[in-house]
Amino acid sequence: MMEFSGPAERHRTVAVQVGNVAIGGGAPVVVQSMTNTDTADAEATAQQVAALARTGSELVRVTVDRDEAAAAVPRIKERLLRMNVEVPIVGDFHYIGHKLLADHPACAEALDKYRINPGNVGFKEKKDRQFSAIVETAIRYGKPVRIGANWGSLDQELLTHLMDENARSNHPADARDVTREAMVQSALLSAARAEEIGLPRSKIIISAKVSAVQDLIAVYGELARRSNYALHLGLTEAGMGSKGIVASSAAIGVLLQQGIGDTIRISLTPEPNGDRTLEVKVAQELLQTLGLRTFVPLVAACPGCGRTTSTTFQELAAKIQNFIRDSMPEWKTRYPGVEGLNVAVMGCIVNGPGESKHADIGISLPGTGEAPAAPVFIDGKKAMTLRGPTVAQDFQKIVIDYIERRFGTGTRQTAAE
Repeated sequence: MMEFSGPAERHRTVAVQVGNVAIGGGAPVVVQSMTNTDTADAEATAQQVAALARTGSELVRVTVDRDEAAAAVPRIKERLLRMNVEVPIVGDFHYIGHKLLADHPACAEALDKYRINPGNVGFKEKKDRQFSAIVETAIRYGKPVRIGANWGSLDQELLTHLMDENARSNHPADARDVTREAMVQSALLSAARAEEIGLPRSKIIISAKVSAVQDLIAVYGELARRSNYALHLGLTEAGMGSKGIVASSAAIGVLLQQGIGDTIRISLTPEPNGDRTLEVKVAQELLQTLGLRTFVPLVAACPGCGRTTSTTFQELAAKIQNFIRDSMPEWKTRYPGVEGLNVAVMGCIVNGPGESKHADIGISLPGTGEAPAAPVFIDGKKAMTLRGPTVAQDFQKIVIDYIERRFGTGTRQTAAE
């Protein structure tokens, strides 16, 4: 008999505590995101952080690029606490992070983690001094640091050194391989330097973000092989819409399947006036699809074909799925375990009854030419058959009743018509 297995055993990394969130050390893979508001606008940034956190982002990063932004960070934290949002806030620093942290001690204290890029933390003789200043600030305030190398702002001094060394080799490697090696070394050498300064390994997370799927897989494979630092995964400049979702899911999914990665971000370019929380939903769906975590009940629905000319199953699946996601913030406390629920909304007799039986609760709607009847299956057994124009509304009520009965008690909610 062939044996089947899920994701590989997790790569063993050192645990890092960021505010109230554990990263690495065997903790569940953490979802994070980043605001795109002007951080100096404390109200707008606090509102977006709250929206991301309520959607499920367990860490939220904000840009800290100038004095006004640094000064706003404590005010953002105050607003979030008034909204009962306690998500850890990460400060994203480039070029002048050492100065901003020194000039704004309230910002240094309010942030739960600092993110620095070894490629632009400082240049030439200033590099080590400015890097050390940020690390020393982190030590003083007891903050963890993500050392995040990036393909687009790679340490040029290191890259040049490796390229020259490769050119002198009797068997020179491909330039792309050398660049990958520079990414790995940039992250690991900077982390080692932070430890030399006094930052413990339990306060260090590293990342090495690139924009191509195969590069990301190769770079993180090496990071996992050479170190036990907690690892943040993310495909940078992934793109907009389906392109960004597919590319990020392909790269991060492969690494997670290999047991690599402790925290992830899906970096999506939003559509104009688009919903920033989409990247959080995609990250959650990726982890849930891989069987690594559960966030919301799954709604299985067939893709439709010539047998399912009716749009009823599509509309019902969308309505149930949206209702469940919108209800989850309250359901997490009212119905413990509800995130593990599986619902099936199928469109015809071919796979409908079978898929519905595999779900906790499912419905097989009639396809073209089938009798106008919709059997409902609960816990693998046919429970009833729905007929008539109110099938959709009736099934919504059955789902709600099932959740109430199985996962807890309380005031019944009704799905939006």
